[in-house]
Amino acid sequence: MVISIRRSRPEEGERLVSLWCRSVDATHDFLSIGYRAELEEQVSSFLPVAPLWVAANEQDEPVGFMLLTEGHMDALFIDPVARGSGVGKRLVEHALALAPDLTTDVNEQNEQAVGFYLKLGFVVTGRSENDDAGKPYPLLHLRYKE
Repeated sequence: MVISIRRSRPEEGERLVSLWCRSVDATHDFLSIGYRAELEEQVSSFLPVAPLWVAANEQDEPVGFMLLTEGHMDALFIDPVARGSGVGKRLVEHALALAPDLTTDVNEQNEQAVGFYLKLGFVVTGRSENDDAGKPYPLLHLRYKE
């Protein structure tokens, strides 16, 4: 799969929310149904206007995206049909080119994502019992280490 990295476009909002839903449903089975719906509502209002980096396929369709704030990767979501094809790695490499001391947080219960980050060279620097919204979903704090 040939992937290009570009900025998101306003008209892609619905498509990116749909990608987020598919990605979360494939990887976040530990979320309660109510909290998953709450997150989708928040994401639906935020993603269309967020300054995202998008991984696009040969047809220029989004297959993944990330949100990068200074040196912190706030979000990384990959369409389940593109998982395992290097899309996530390409987005992380793009982030590292912009922020070599990259940090991120990952749900501890998302074992696939934890393994992905550790394999790429991230190390755990801390842990929080709750997520950013104060919900009981532990987060691991990670930093890239060459």
